[in-house]
Amino acid sequence: MKRYCFALDLKDDKKLIEEYVTYHKNVWPEILESISSSGILEAEIYLVHNRLFMLIETTETFTLKNKAKMDNENEVVQKWENLMWNYQQQLPGVKPGEKWMLMERIFKL
Repeated sequence: MKRYCFALDLKDDKKLIEEYVTYHKNVWPEILESISSSGILEAEIYLVHNRLFMLIETTETFTLKNKAKMDNENEVVQKWENLMWNYQQQLPGVKPGEKWMLMERIFKL
């Protein structure tokens, strides 16, 4: 199994953050299917203030490139991503258009 960790910020607005959390309590079934069919076995998102942390565990054959290709070809995923962008904002210092940023592990016990 492979593990990936990502970070992203939400817009620093309490109402928007609450709406984002509500969406994630009721994720569209097509999004859940897309996640599962890509080879993601487990996915969790954590929130502190307006910073998000996402942890995914995947099959050994999973690749981020294939996941991105699948997402780009899925109209419902694109609709979801465009909706979520109303709540999200890029991390400081990233390239325009980049959203969830892959984190580097710097410690393991």
